[in-house]
Amino acid sequence: MKITVIGGGPGGLYFSILSKKANPEFQIDVYERNKADDAFGFGVVFSDETLSEFLTRDPKSYELIRSRFAYWDDLDIVRDGEKVRITGNGFCGCSRKTLLQLLQQRCQEEGVGLHFDHNVDDLSQFKDSDVIVASDGINSAIRDQYPDDFGTTSVLQKNKFVWMGSTRPLDAFTYFFRNTPYGPIVAHTYQYEEGKSTWIFETSPQTWEKAGFVTEDEEGTIEKLSELFKKELDGHGLISNKSHWRNFPVITNAVWHKDNIVLLGDAKATAHYSIGSGTKLAMECAIALADAIAAHLNDIPQAFQAYEKNRRKRVEMIQHAAKVSLEWFEDIDRHIQQDFLPFAFGVMTRSKKVTFENLAIRDASFTDAVLKEFNTAVASENLKTPPAFTSYQLRKMHLNNRIVMAPMEQYTAKDGLVSDWHLVHYGSRAIGGVGLILTEAVAVSEEGKITLGCPLINTQKQIDSWKKVTSFVHQNSKTKIGIQLGHSGRRGAAKMPWEGYNEPLENPWELLSASAIPYSSRMPVPKAMDRQDMDIVMAQFAQAAKNAEQAGFDMIELQAHHGFLLASFLSPLTNTRNDEYGGSTANRLRFPLEVFHAVRENFDTDRPISVRISASDWAEGGITSEEVLEIAEAFNKAGADIINVSSGYTVSHQKPAYGRMYQTPFSDAVRNSVHVPTITAGSIQDIDQINTIILNRRADLVALGRPLLLDPGFVRNAQAYEQYPAEDIPQQYEAGVSHLYPYKLSERKAVEGMKKALKPESHKITN
Repeated sequence: MKITVIGGGPGGLYFSILSKKANPEFQIDVYERNKADDAFGFGVVFSDETLSEFLTRDPKSYELIRSRFAYWDDLDIVRDGEKVRITGNGFCGCSRKTLLQLLQQRCQEEGVGLHFDHNVDDLSQFKDSDVIVASDGINSAIRDQYPDDFGTTSVLQKNKFVWMGSTRPLDAFTYFFRNTPYGPIVAHTYQYEEGKSTWIFETSPQTWEKAGFVTEDEEGTIEKLSELFKKELDGHGLISNKSHWRNFPVITNAVWHKDNIVLLGDAKATAHYSIGSGTKLAMECAIALADAIAAHLNDIPQAFQAYEKNRRKRVEMIQHAAKVSLEWFEDIDRHIQQDFLPFAFGVMTRSKKVTFENLAIRDASFTDAVLKEFNTAVASENLKTPPAFTSYQLRKMHLNNRIVMAPMEQYTAKDGLVSDWHLVHYGSRAIGGVGLILTEAVAVSEEGKITLGCPLINTQKQIDSWKKVTSFVHQNSKTKIGIQLGHSGRRGAAKMPWEGYNEPLENPWELLSASAIPYSSRMPVPKAMDRQDMDIVMAQFAQAAKNAEQAGFDMIELQAHHGFLLASFLSPLTNTRNDEYGGSTANRLRFPLEVFHAVRENFDTDRPISVRISASDWAEGGITSEEVLEIAEAFNKAGADIINVSSGYTVSHQKPAYGRMYQTPFSDAVRNSVHVPTITAGSIQDIDQINTIILNRRADLVALGRPLLLDPGFVRNAQAYEQYPAEDIPQQYEAGVSHLYPYKLSERKAVEGMKKALKPESHKITN
């Protein structure tokens, strides 16, 4: 088999080594546009996990790399002189130039042909090759010849960065954060060989412009950065190597192969440097590609499919984590305002892959300090109380803990009446220990229902049926219960989800919305509300607020999310009005604020009101992050006590970016920009994630939906897992503590033991 590799970077070289080792009869040639000793950049980073993989696949390469790397187990976070060290992080740094030389040496030992100073932009010269590996980097000329075939997308990120070096020695991977007169700048730094370290400086475009940096002015950049980071450089200078300011491109490809061409390394996918080296990702994919070809020698298309199947999910997970991480750095102006320990904890957990428990296994002294600082700030009597189980106050409503039952539609009401189903549904979660229950959406009118199974609170009979629920909650638990009041708007008159999702009823009622835009092609066109409609709906909300107080609810949540009536006014995708209720954000807010004022004026002033908003429409032309902050601030100034930050469902053609805790960045932005309390939700699955979110100050309360559907005892299990001595367990259930707490303790020890056992072996060279 004849294999041609375009690009002599680490990925292409390592693939060639492995493929030649597996099949010595292969003819493999590598073509590199640069000279053999050219190297751009300074150092690259590998984790213990990656080094272990190298060891098993090619011990000779591993030993060569290992003999030349700088190893560290510590990570330092330094901000304007304040410093904290977190241990238990196994990484090594290696000179990129040295790495290339070592891999070139291994290629020559295995018989791979190396051709340097050989630029390739015409593949016709390789028409006799069985496989062409396009490993020619971010600006891949091969990939860019077939952008439609590969489905290539490249999105430049906001922040500016420049890659430099220094002679300053470092004994830990270090983030240097500096508040400069122009704004925050961060340096990602690590030593890669004795006396040499990598320094990647990153900042927002606004700070970059204020500082007067120029893209290709290396001397001017060095002069400014050397002065700004004089203390951090400690007498050492900065070194440039074509060190021009850039914006990081996030590159993805829908397909990784075309005919006999296959993508590898940055040509295939990029991952932001803030979570690890692109070199690491390229070499791991090189292993997978070599394995796939070895396993399917007589069927190259099958080999490419196996390679993509093996690696795509992993690559996309890394890219997602990298994107979350880079977005954290894009918002550094907000994060850097936090106190130092919470800030440092945020640095460590920014990608959401690392949690409080992960960090505690690495370095308990750090997490103990973070937890102690949090509990001191919230005046908790026990400085070791898990954050989820600290109390919280909204007006005169005292919450026993910070776990919320999110609104989960049941579609089980008959003629708007809740039943024994709802009593058990809400009552069991109250006994189960949640701090706050938020009911499913309760329509303020018959026309405001989503389905025929939605509850109401209009008649005395409906009020009394709700009072049965609230009375049970109050008499048998310390849980508080809030009612979500809403109007379906253009999403109303729908069938039950199990009868057909977003399918209209055969005889739908007239729908209302900000504009005459249907939710989907299947749904009826709503009426654009006029002033009379607005007055009627506002009066319905006002009456519902009075009825909610009579029914014994501790709190009201106003439904202004997911494309329902009030939300339809807020998004530019659903509000195309040209009157005073459309256009600017202030105009689009006008009617939702009128409704809010009507609710606030008709509900006990000692009881809080939440507003649930959608912070992203997940669709082009949707609501912007700036508009979301304006909306949240407006509701807060109007008297909202907390903002429940959700996202999506504004339009049916949305394309959400789901993932663990995926909505927490929206809550973080609202909470820490507008400085208003927030509730967050969305793919939050366990107590560790809840504690991490709260410690990160990304939200004040954490709402769970689906995790509570099949586990009413989620909170009790979490308390047992944390060995937290809950004081609100009903007397009838107290005997269960003697079983559940020891069981959960042993379960936790087993999980932690497994995590420790799976931790990669250290590759540090010891004398």
